[in-house]
Amino acid sequence: MIGAAPTLIQILLLLFILTFTTFHSMPMTTVPKTMKITGLVTLLSVASAQAFVAPSIFKAPSAGAMTSGSAAVAEPVCPSTSRRSVMTMAKKSVGSLADADLKGKRVFVRCDLNVPLDGKTITDDTRIRASVPTIEYLASKGAKVLLTSHLGRPKGKEDKFSLSPVADRLTELLGKKVAFVEDCIGEAVSTAVAGLKEGDVALLENVRFYPEEEKNVAEFAEKLAANADLYVNDAFGTAHRAHGSTEGVAKFLKPAVAGFLLQKELDYLDGAVSQPKRPFAAIVGGSKVSTKITVIETLINKVDKLVIGGGMVFTFLKARGHNVGGSLVEEDKLDLARSLEELAKQKGVKFILPTDVVIADKFAPDANSKVVASTEIPEGWMGLDNGPESTKMIQAELADCKTIIWNGPMGVFEFDKFAAGTSAIAQTLAELTAKGATTIVGGGDSVAAVEKAGLADKLSHVSTGGGASLELLEGKVLPGVAALNEA
Repeated sequence: MIGAAPTLIQILLLLFILTFTTFHSMPMTTVPKTMKITGLVTLLSVASAQAFVAPSIFKAPSAGAMTSGSAAVAEPVCPSTSRRSVMTMAKKSVGSLADADLKGKRVFVRCDLNVPLDGKTITDDTRIRASVPTIEYLASKGAKVLLTSHLGRPKGKEDKFSLSPVADRLTELLGKKVAFVEDCIGEAVSTAVAGLKEGDVALLENVRFYPEEEKNVAEFAEKLAANADLYVNDAFGTAHRAHGSTEGVAKFLKPAVAGFLLQKELDYLDGAVSQPKRPFAAIVGGSKVSTKITVIETLINKVDKLVIGGGMVFTFLKARGHNVGGSLVEEDKLDLARSLEELAKQKGVKFILPTDVVIADKFAPDANSKVVASTEIPEGWMGLDNGPESTKMIQAELADCKTIIWNGPMGVFEFDKFAAGTSAIAQTLAELTAKGATTIVGGGDSVAAVEKAGLADKLSHVSTGGGASLELLEGKVLPGVAALNEA
C-alpha cells in the first residue's frame, strides 16, 4: 500500500534484489562465483542491521582486497587513479621474470648495436658493451637468445651495413660463440633457432634491410616474432621510433618486457627527473634554440636552475639587446628566446647565461681567439666557447645541486681550442657525483664530450639515446616503451 511503512520482509526482499543484481553484473574474471555468493550473504547481513547500502560509491574488489575464505571488501571509486600517463607507468623488466619464464624459451631481444664502422672494423663498441648485461642474464637462465638490431641507414641489403662484425665482437665480450644469421626473418632464422641449445646466442642480420621495418608493417613484425616466445626491448636509442622490431613485434609476443639497459634509462631520465632531489639543475647546450624548445620549456617547469650553453647562447644574448658579432643567431627565434626567459622568471627558475666567452675570427681549429665579455663581442668575431669566468660561475651554481642533467656541449668541443668550457663541466659533474649528486648526461654530443674526457664512468648515468633522450625529457610517449607490459 502506497504510504504504508514497508515490512521487514519487503525491505530484505528489496535489498536482496539490489545486491544480487550488483554482484551478478560483475564479470566472472573480476569476482569468482564463490566470492559472489560469500559477498552476497555478507552484504545481506550488513544490510539487515544497517537498513541500506549505497552501491554507487563502490567498485569491484581488487585482488589485494580478496583473501581465501573471507568476504570481498568493496573499495571507494577514485577515478583519478586511472589517469596516469603511459610514461609514468612502470614497465615490467626482464629481471622480474621467473626462471621458468626463461628456461628453454626463445627470447627475441631488440638491442641497439648501431655502432660506427671503418670498413668491417668497429671503431666504438660502447653500445655493444651496454647490451651485454641483458644478454648474459638471459643466457644464464637457459634462454635461447635471438638478438636483432639495425645498423646505419641501408637502402635495401647492403653488405657495408651488415651486422656480422658485431657478432664477432659479441663473441669476444661474452666468451662464447655468437652465431650470425644472414637474415632476420624466414627459413634461415627458423633453421638457426631450431639448432639453438639453452644458453645459446644468435645475432640476426640488420633488420633495416627490409623497408617494412621502419614502416612498421604488421605482417613483417609477425614474421620477426614467428621464431620466439617472448620479447625483450633493450634498445633505448630507438625506443622513440614505432618500428617493426621496437613496437610492432610486441603485439605478437607476450610478455614484452624491458631489458636492463632500457630500464636504467627510464629510471634515470624519467624517474630521477620526475622526482629529483633538490636543488635540481639542467644544463642545456647545443647550437640552436629551435632544436631544444620543448625540452627547455619542460625543464623550466621542473628545475631550480637552468644553464644555457653552446651556440644558442647568442640567440638569447641578442634577444636581450646585446651585440653578438658574427656568432650563430636564429633571428626568427628572438621572440621565443625572450618568452622562454620570461617563463623561467615566472617559475622562479634561475636562468644562467655566460658572462664571458671565447671568440674566434673564423670557424676553424686554428682560428685566432680571445676572451671577451659576452655583451661585447666585436663585429667579425664569433663566440665558440664559454669563457673562464663563466665556467667558474656555472661551477659555483652547480655546487649545491643534488640532481643535474646535461644535454648539449658548452662550445665547439670538437676543436681543442674551444673545448675547455665543455671539459670543465664534465669534470665538475664527475666531482659532484663523487660527493653524492645524481648526474645524468642526456644523450647527443654531450655524451661524446664525456667520452672524450674519459669521465663517462664517473657520472651517475650516461644515456645511450640521442633523440630518445630528448623526447623522454620533453615528456613524450616513446612507442617502444609504451608497447611493453606494465609492471
